[in-house]
Amino acid sequence: MFELPEFLTLARQVNQVLAGKTVQSGSLGNSPHKFVWYNRTPEEFAALTQGKFIGTAYTRGKWLFISLEPGYLLTFGECGGRILHHPAGTPLPEKYHLLIHFTDGDALSAMTQMWGAMELYEKGAELQRQYIKGMRPTPVDPEFTPEYFSALVQETAGGKKRSVKGLLTQDALIPGLGNAITQDILFLARLHPRHPVDALDGVEIGRLYTAIVDTIREAARLGGRNDETDLFNQPGSYQRLMDHNAVSRPCPSCGGKVEKIQYLGGACYFCPSCQPLPVN
Repeated sequence: MFELPEFLTLARQVNQVLAGKTVQSGSLGNSPHKFVWYNRTPEEFAALTQGKFIGTAYTRGKWLFISLEPGYLLTFGECGGRILHHPAGTPLPEKYHLLIHFTDGDALSAMTQMWGAMELYEKGAELQRQYIKGMRPTPVDPEFTPEYFSALVQETAGGKKRSVKGLLTQDALIPGLGNAITQDILFLARLHPRHPVDALDGVEIGRLYTAIVDTIREAARLGGRNDETDLFNQPGSYQRLMDHNAVSRPCPSCGGKVEKIQYLGGACYFCPSCQPLPVN
């Protein structure tokens, strides 16, 4: 699944190669998938996209926004799979969930693997969409300061019992982080996935903030994770420190044994020596 670094990469690449292109035709999926969410019929999508041109692309959390000028916004959200640019004359996918042809012969296709939204809004209407409406600052926003993050931790600690993994992977709290990038963030912050939020001290909060910001920036700089592909169908260059391969390798910090647990709906990889669970 795409997380914030992958969507940042896609937005940057759309701005590099697709900005200014005019839509010849737009089509919704020829490969039915009950977990792909559309807000337009195929006929509406075709009529509303024809003749529009690509404006600016940007990212918020796990959402990619591509402006279709004048007046519309194409959104891809909460998804994984492939969002690809096809230069003129190159083969197009036989199956797709969205396909846009441009007047210069290029094309843009999207195919999700598990689930995801592919929706077209009049500009401004997207702000009322569930998961976008009221979205908190993301780790690349100017508002995501150490002070903001400390206040968020205190707010979270005052509610129901929550672990640091639960804090990081809850999009309503920190948009854009998923289980994959969270593993490295917790390793660099030296925090066990089950570490209670209400047990974090000031030093740990500072380490966690730095790990979040630095990891997201580095992963985005490298084009996303190496198990996801970009607009040109190339894998990213960010190699996670803590993934399924880490179990067979020594800890990159202390040389100890990396362990795996299933927790909060996904696998967690951590070093018990570097990331000890605090004793109550």
